Amino acid sequence: MSIFDNLFSLNDKTALVTGGATGIGRMTATALIQAGANVMIASRKGEDCERTAAELNALDATGNAEGFAGDVGTEEGITNLVSEVKSRTSKLDILVNNAGVTWGQPLEEFPHAAWAKVMNVNVAGLFQLTRDLLPLLEKPASSEDPSRVINLGSIMGTSPIGDGAYSYAASKAAVHHLTKILARELAERHITINAFAPGPFQSRMTAFATSTDGQVEKVGKCVPLGRMGSPDDIAAATLFLCGRGGSYVTGAILPLDGGMHVTGQSEVFGDQE
Repeated sequence: MSIFDNLFSLNDKTALVTGGATGIGRMTATALIQAGANVMIASRKGEDCERTAAELNALDATGNAEGFAGDVGTEEGITNLVSEVKSRTSKLDILVNNAGVTWGQPLEEFPHAAWAKVMNVNVAGLFQLTRDLLPLLEKPASSEDPSRVINLGSIMGTSPIGDGAYSYAASKAAVHHLTKILARELAERHITINAFAPGPFQSRMTAFATSTDGQVEKVGKCVPLGRMGSPDDIAAATLFLCGRGGSYVTGAILPLDGGMHVTGQSEVFGDQE
């Protein structure tokens, strides 16, 4: 057995990635499948998930994907998603809470409605889905090979960056703190809880600032390492936390931001005008 297989293989593992049809969710699902996992991809747009699963299965990877609709923005939606997952598997080795929404407006115009919508998905939905899937996560878990939960945070939850997305930034700070709380409480159940805190990556959510080569170059100049994040950056972090090599890590907020969190920057994407 190679050191890769020993430390990073996910053969026979079962995973759920919310919001897995696009962006960082898709990058994560791709990594899991290529490492041998059976991956369920769920988001509000079921057709997008089905299409993404078919595309990933065409990669001839050792794992496989299946896509279906799942909404983490309401209590009913989460209940339905949990039922759907339970109908497809009796155990869950990996949960990636990637689904999220944002809302951007100037400070003086930022509406009250932006708080409920964003917090319901990014924080309350993440919490309830994780809680309701605990029986499936506990089933395969052991001290040597715990089940894994990865939450999607953000550099905006680590550094005081608003960029007009006040409820989003606050929600990601909440995700980071909740990650640490759950890591402490669930360690005795042999479940690790960690979070990614990404800087700028290309996705549907960041398309306003990363959809052209010129924008990508401009944003990259704001990053100390001189570039935006790539799918390989997400893949490597995912395989580390989910593979045997990450079995002793819990409560970590992993900064996938090219060093932005140590510079005290006040914005992620720079001036897009």
